[in-house]
Amino acid sequence: MALTPYSPDSQLLRTTFSYFPSGVVALAAEVDGVREGLVASSFTVGVSMEPPLVLFSVQNTSSTWPTLKRAERIGISVLGETHGQTARQIAAKDKTTRFENLELETSEGGALFVHGSPVWLETKAYAEYPAGDHTLILLEVTGLFADASLEPLVFHGSAFKQLLKTA
Repeated sequence: MALTPYSPDSQLLRTTFSYFPSGVVALAAEVDGVREGLVASSFTVGVSMEPPLVLFSVQNTSSTWPTLKRAERIGISVLGETHGQTARQIAAKDKTTRFENLELETSEGGALFVHGSPVWLETKAYAEYPAGDHTLILLEVTGLFADASLEPLVFHGSAFKQLLKTA
């Protein structure tokens, strides 16, 4: 087998990265009375246990993150297997309809959560690090909820997929 040389103007890297399965999260909060949110498949847990830190990366061109990071608390919903359309809706460019007709819950700190998610993490901004055309964001976990009966949504091959349950 021969490796293909990486070319920065090629779609090959994006396609190759898409073969790595990942969970999908919605990061959302109320900021100045307005619901803000974005979707990420670059989410990682267990970055640190003390303090409890999670990580995701956001494009430097994001117009949502500069507002969202001002929130007192940011909700992370690990989206459930039925949330494919929800992920598309929250990720849409039209910010006015991102949360339309979704079942949501807001914490006292303003973190916003999507119902039907197997995991909710309430977080606060901790640190940011430049990483090429993205920024790595560390968030400190301040509250959590998990429902083991719900399955997560998976992003693989540039498509949303569900886990296959086997005996």
